[in-house]
Amino acid sequence: MNIVVAIKHIPSTADDLPVKGNNIDFDSIDFVLNEFDEQAIEQAVLVKEAVGGSVTVIGVDPIGELDPVLHLAQAKGADKAAKIAADDPGVDSHQQAKWLADAIKTLSPNLVFTGVQASNDIDGQIGPMIAAILGFPYIGGVSSAEVSGNQVTITKEFAGGIVGKYAMDLPAVVGVQSSAKPPRYAPISKVRQVAQSVKNETITPSGELDSGLIFKKIAPPVNNGHAEMLTGSSKEVAAKIIDLLKSKGLA
Repeated sequence: MNIVVAIKHIPSTADDLPVKGNNIDFDSIDFVLNEFDEQAIEQAVLVKEAVGGSVTVIGVDPIGELDPVLHLAQAKGADKAAKIAADDPGVDSHQQAKWLADAIKTLSPNLVFTGVQASNDIDGQIGPMIAAILGFPYIGGVSSAEVSGNQVTITKEFAGGIVGKYAMDLPAVVGVQSSAKPPRYAPISKVRQVAQSVKNETITPSGELDSGLIFKKIAPPVNNGHAEMLTGSSKEVAAKIIDLLKSKGLA
């Protein structure tokens, strides 16, 4: 079973996002593995452990920061890793999907996993676009995947606690929301061992940058003031709230 997982690194939410020029100051922040892609890696490794095969992780590296995430993925159970050296901080997910699909096609996968979306852009289109370009079926919002023969049976979550089971013929693309088991822990010592012993494959992007979207500017939100804090006893604060509502015509 040849399994490929498309992953993405995103700015750490523990950091502020300083702006430099028309983009984020990438030199001032740390990058981490997208949380949904971590779930996708775990699900891929679970399938490998169940039916055999290998797992390859691949991602676009627009700013030269992807290697640590690829090392982490391998410490979590992936067998191989590759990066598409884009050298374009403004590249959007639509163009990334084209580059990823072209690279994944050369790997002749039976099954492709992606995170259902990335936490930084909430776009959720990488998986469907990769599937469309490859001509594979796609189902997203998946919480488990089991392979038997030439089919993958997946569990998909819907609103209201409803779940559905579907069977797709392979090859297929699956957008993972959560894996069947929590992502396994990779100790720092193992990540460092991978970093010292493994050289990730570098792939040149195929085709010109032509996503149809133009990145113009990024800026922090405008600060229009602060909330007024009401002080005093509970009765005094309640009276102030009533007066405020009356002044706004709401009471």
